[in-house]
Amino acid sequence: MKRKCVIWLLIALLTASLLSGCGTKGVETGLSMDQAAAEIPMPEEMESLASAGYDGGAASASSSTAPDAKSDAKIIYTADLELEATDFDAAVSAIKALTEDCGGYFSSSSLSNGGSYRSASYTVRVPADKYRDFLDRAGETAHLLDLYEYADDVSEQYYDTSGRLRTQQTKLDRLQELLAKAKSMEDIISIESAISDTEEQIDRLSGELRWYDARVDYATVDISLREVSRLSNVPEPAQSFGSRMLAALKEGLSSFADWMEGLLLGLAYGWEWIVLIGAILAAALLLIRRARRRRKSKKQEP
Repeated sequence: MKRKCVIWLLIALLTASLLSGCGTKGVETGLSMDQAAAEIPMPEEMESLASAGYDGGAASASSSTAPDAKSDAKIIYTADLELEATDFDAAVSAIKALTEDCGGYFSSSSLSNGGSYRSASYTVRVPADKYRDFLDRAGETAHLLDLYEYADDVSEQYYDTSGRLRTQQTKLDRLQELLAKAKSMEDIISIESAISDTEEQIDRLSGELRWYDARVDYATVDISLREVSRLSNVPEPAQSFGSRMLAALKEGLSSFADWMEGLLLGLAYGWEWIVLIGAILAAALLLIRRARRRRKSKKQEP
């Protein structure tokens, strides 16, 4: 039990050494574990060091590697585009061509054919250095209605995570050195447990950095495209009275044709009811005529 306490105190000492930037004399000079343990602080001091944890070391490392120039900033760019087009197929082809030309790709896409007009939604990922060029040229693929841009500066989070990762990697190296010098099975098990925890932290921090890199290196653009018969917010050229009259006649004729078309379609869908109602009316007229004939014949009798 005493030896187990010594090895845990020695691990805590390694943590404190990363905070202070210098190694423990007992470990660096190759002293035995018992000799190194003799230089470990009192339990009260050790508790204060353990309460600081590796967060303090990570903060120190991240502050020393924080970006000093604007070019080192880590910024996530995103944008929302709302487009419309009278030639829907041409607009879709133009968006695909623009994405390919900028070296991007579609992370998701959907197409809706419901109703009289079609619509599409795309999520495009483009390299960050092509982001501005993509937005400038996107308005040429179709009529631009709305554009919303967002820039999220994650430099502080990124470099803090990077510093934490280096701290954990340094801790792992020192624990592996200590494992190579351990002799008892109890010491080996204790150190291997600490190594396993450190490796989990390294995997988690590495995953966070990969997530940041993926979103910093490639901007995200959400595109909404819909098909219309007439573009919005586009003023029409002035027309003469004759042109407006002709347009009104055409529109009236088109409305009448649509109404007739709807009527005929309604009759076609309900022909069974029309036949049934016609049969009932015919039977009713026949009965009425017979009743009138009987009345006339009675009046003519002496």
